[in-house]
Amino acid sequence: MNEQDKLSLLELQEMIRDGVESAVPEKLWVRAEVASIQAKGNGHCYLELSQSEDGRLVAKARAVIWKSIWFALHKYFLDATGSDLAAGMQILARVQANYSELYGLTLVIDELEPEFTLGAAELEKRRTVERLEKEGLIDKQKELELADLPYALAVISASDAAGFGDFCRHLQENEYGFKFKVELFPATMQGESAPESIADALQLIEAEGGYDAMLILRGGGSVLDLACFDDYGLAFSIANCSIPVFTAIGHDRDYHVADMVAYDYVKTPTALADLFIDCVAAEDERISGFSNRLRLALSNKLAAMENALALLEHRIKAADPRNILTRGYSLVTDDKGVVVTSAAKLKPGQRLSILFADGSVYVEISI
Repeated sequence: MNEQDKLSLLELQEMIRDGVESAVPEKLWVRAEVASIQAKGNGHCYLELSQSEDGRLVAKARAVIWKSIWFALHKYFLDATGSDLAAGMQILARVQANYSELYGLTLVIDELEPEFTLGAAELEKRRTVERLEKEGLIDKQKELELADLPYALAVISASDAAGFGDFCRHLQENEYGFKFKVELFPATMQGESAPESIADALQLIEAEGGYDAMLILRGGGSVLDLACFDDYGLAFSIANCSIPVFTAIGHDRDYHVADMVAYDYVKTPTALADLFIDCVAAEDERISGFSNRLRLALSNKLAAMENALALLEHRIKAADPRNILTRGYSLVTDDKGVVVTSAAKLKPGQRLSILFADGSVYVEISI
């Protein structure tokens, strides 16, 4: 092999650069997942893009957004989606292929399509719901029975979340004076690690036992901030809990897969507090109704017994001979105290006693 046939590394890299730049001379729109992202202090934003098929990584590449456009592009994406560009997102980016002899291939991003990211999240949500329906998990929680008086409540939320504080105040300051036991199980409530963190909290609550319900609380956020509540793994964990799970996630307009598989859902932490207050109030009213009916039944029974007793007393008084004597009658008995009911059997000289209402007299038959 001649020396002139041997390439230096730089020459090889230059050939690759020329090949890349001639093969991809124009900017192209590329679909990919953000595997990682770092906004550096120098103003540039560095990303790693990837693509997976059937759970297998099939492609990855470095990418960069230069500081000259990073601020404006980041603000545009944030305003459109309500969320920062983050790992795990599906993006549609306009890129220019750039090959450096020192750093290799880099995709230079100069534009993003926020609607694609939102649409990709919605498509993934739809696929998750279809999978859960096929596996019979959508309504599994609805088959459970909530305790008549749910007292012990396990809450999954961020420890410093305002919604958790609102829930506790509203629950404990209820107008009826009902008391509840509330235990917080802190978890990450946003981002890529949230589904696993919440699922771990669910598992811990079940392992401890003694709770009547599990509550997942998360205040409002952007569509992409709350996308973790559409995660299949989290939905699977909720559906398979043996304790009723309630959710209060996001805004009124939001409806997540976690809400679909839960035993029940409401839209705000205070509404969830009202749900449990109303539940206990309904049971209290039901028990009070039993007490009132029992009191009424006992009162009616006593009144009936009093009426029967009064009637018996009246009959006894009516049958008392002394009462009959007051109406002008008298009672005649012989000397042995036997009542004389006929004059035919009386004999001369026989002594009789005649009882009147106001006294007795003794007589002797002379004829």
